Amino acid sequence: MELSSKYNPQETQDKWLQFWKDENIFHAKPDADKKPFTIVIPPPNVTGILHMGHALNNTLQDILVRYKRMNGFEVLWMPGTDHAGIATQNVVEKQLAKEGRTRQDLGREEFLKRLWSWKKEYGDTIIHQLERLGSSCDWPRVRFTMDDAYSEAVKHAFVSLHQKGLIYQGKRIINWCPRCQTALSDEEAEHKEKNGKLYYIKYPLKDNPNAWVVVATTRPETMLGDTAVAVNPQDERYRLLIGKTLILPLVDREIKIIADDFVASDFGTGAVKVTPAHDPNDFMMGERHQLTVINVMHPDGRINKEGGAYEGLDRFEARKRILVDLEERGLLEKEEDHKNAVGHCYRCDTMVEPYLSKQWFVKMKPLANRALEAVKSQEIKIHPTRWIKVYTNWMEDIHDWCISRQIWWGHRIPVWYDENGNAYVAKSQEEAYLQAKVTQGANVSLTQDEDVLDTWFSSWLWPFATLGWPKDNLDLKYFYPTNTLMTASEILFFWVARMVMAGFEFMGQKPFSDVLIHGTVRDAKGRKMSKSLGNAIDPLEIIHEYGADALRFSLIINSGQDIFISKEKFEIGRNFANKIWNASRLVFMNCSKEAMEGDYENLEFQNLDLHSRWIIARFYETLIRVNASIEAFHYSEAEVLVQDFFWGDYCDWYLELIKAKFTDIHIQKTALFILKNSLKLLHPFMPFVTEEIYSKLQTRDQCLSLSAWPVRSEKLFCSQAAFQMQTVIDIITAIRNIRAQWNVKPGESVDVCIVCADTLLTDLVAQNKGDIKRLARLKDFVLDTKAPVLKNSAFALVGEIKIVVPLDGIIDINAEKNRMMSETAQKKKAMEGLNSRLHNADFIARAPEEIIQKEKERLETLTKEVKELEALLANLT
Repeated sequence: MELSSKYNPQETQDKWLQFWKDENIFHAKPDADKKPFTIVIPPPNVTGILHMGHALNNTLQDILVRYKRMNGFEVLWMPGTDHAGIATQNVVEKQLAKEGRTRQDLGREEFLKRLWSWKKEYGDTIIHQLERLGSSCDWPRVRFTMDDAYSEAVKHAFVSLHQKGLIYQGKRIINWCPRCQTALSDEEAEHKEKNGKLYYIKYPLKDNPNAWVVVATTRPETMLGDTAVAVNPQDERYRLLIGKTLILPLVDREIKIIADDFVASDFGTGAVKVTPAHDPNDFMMGERHQLTVINVMHPDGRINKEGGAYEGLDRFEARKRILVDLEERGLLEKEEDHKNAVGHCYRCDTMVEPYLSKQWFVKMKPLANRALEAVKSQEIKIHPTRWIKVYTNWMEDIHDWCISRQIWWGHRIPVWYDENGNAYVAKSQEEAYLQAKVTQGANVSLTQDEDVLDTWFSSWLWPFATLGWPKDNLDLKYFYPTNTLMTASEILFFWVARMVMAGFEFMGQKPFSDVLIHGTVRDAKGRKMSKSLGNAIDPLEIIHEYGADALRFSLIINSGQDIFISKEKFEIGRNFANKIWNASRLVFMNCSKEAMEGDYENLEFQNLDLHSRWIIARFYETLIRVNASIEAFHYSEAEVLVQDFFWGDYCDWYLELIKAKFTDIHIQKTALFILKNSLKLLHPFMPFVTEEIYSKLQTRDQCLSLSAWPVRSEKLFCSQAAFQMQTVIDIITAIRNIRAQWNVKPGESVDVCIVCADTLLTDLVAQNKGDIKRLARLKDFVLDTKAPVLKNSAFALVGEIKIVVPLDGIIDINAEKNRMMSETAQKKKAMEGLNSRLHNADFIARAPEEIIQKEKERLETLTKEVKELEALLANLT
């Protein structure tokens, strides 16, 4: 039962990771006698390497999972990875590029072999890293969004939606990435505000070349595909021009001036170019006016033959050339600075191109209604609640989802075509043949659609497809619906909202009851961590240097709306792990074999002294508050409660109070009782160090991970003892504070007069006089009912008790007064400067938000410190 003199996190982690794996500790199976609790992991990309966002997300999940497991639930934490279509294909294409080859050189079949080979070698990297973090997933169940069973689920979902008329193929303007050469959904085209230009171009009238209409555009290269110029029918400036013919500059194509209510008269000149193949609004206008649709770009963003003299140029190079040519012809009237939000590919950050393309879509409105109502009615709760409005706004304005992607890695669309272009939607080629033979005969030849499905089309099935759906089985019946989902805000639309829709559509039930949207991990300056900024902290490096427990504890204790972290902050977790180890070692060294091997779980109240009754009461008070905090997803608060109790109440007070009487068997049993149950409270946050220490205790548990969570014992809980001992502690603390505030040397003993008229309180102080003198370092201790008249004394109040500490002869009173007054003056001067800055409109307008917030916090701190200094001077009698 001995512990080594120093905690070795690496050795402990390796030991328990192997034990949990060998004993299959976290495996879940349907159990009619237990209530299920299910969480599905947000599947990290198969390309992923553990970063701080993963570390935070999985620590939050693990806290809840371990807590529920210890509370008697049959807990399934379902692990897995996402095939991440575009991201994974990009990785392998980069490898090929280094070899001087492309995927087209290999062909589809060989390229996919290469991808599967890469997945086999590197695909489980992040799974092993999550294990090192201490994630208590049911690892033998690990799923992959392209494993065989999951692929069957994806095909089933596609066919089912198509049969209901909710999936269709259409030619529409979509977000196109010229770099990845694939369609993107609206959510995958992240809009970023850019400083651009608004170009004013003259479009000459056919019947009067010396007159023109000026249009304003941010994308002059697309003018090559213009088929009209539009104005608002109510705009008096252009009423007489509606129906006239213009000559498209540089192309010399005749185009009409049309009237459409969509045109905003106050934008630019009030006349807009209409390019149906390259703008979603223009496309709809084109449909209303039966305009010709001219696509002027290749999929890679180069101008095609429709662009005439500009054929072969990249879109941005074409823009430069077109502007030069317009200026030479006197057709570029002017250009203005203009800010606009431009879509960028979420994977490669290339500026997306609105592009006319034939794609597959899901009708979202019919699916969104039930999912919207579920959140509005609180059937599904989103935490924090501020995200509810974001969710509902998106759902109420939802658009059809483009689900086809022009890449090779992913679920190939389950659609086959015959020689005549007829489409057959089926789960397999055999089913497609059966459909085709009915109308085309036995000799029909079929070709499968070349495109693959959007990665998120497989991910939205995650809560039930991982449990074997569409097959009916015991796991699915027992573990679905799941309970809680924890994720980042960035995928609220990509994933969370779509899973809600899929749950109701395919299972007839919500996929989960609670959604926790956690904050973003940022550096100490408030910047999001990223490789490009060079501010990312590698969690694996922290695990190696400080230990996984230190990483987990430090992330959670610093968490809030966002997490501001620096490498030094991980010392908080490391120091606490060492404290737990050293305190446990102290208890083990001071407890007899009789106590260690005896029944210290069943304490007898009558055998307990005030100190022991107090620490037990404090433990149960902490337990109740920790339970409430975890259930409310306030994990940082729960962690602080546990740390304050263990380090503050147990180590700093109880173990100090009982030092002189550690030989008492009842004291030893209490110390062990609190240690054992504290390890249980600490375990969800710091699983490795607690598991190791717990294994040294004499228990019937296979391990701490499977032990029972503490339950408050009414026979041991004593609120009176809690109040009495807390009063004694507050008296000692008040005297210690006076010593610190007045710079009394640590080795210097002081006299104290404690004044109290209440007989019960007087008796309490008298009974604990020895502890008060020893822990407050007192020389003399006077207990009285009236306060003595003493000059140059500091005093404090603890409820009805007044504490008087004479300072004459112990410190230089005048020097201390002058020090405090000087410090007060300096702080007030700093406050004036901060106040001036915070009331300066120019500073508020120009300073970053995080700087303003820090200045406000500094002012608040200084204000508090000045009040405390002034109170100290006022309390000097």
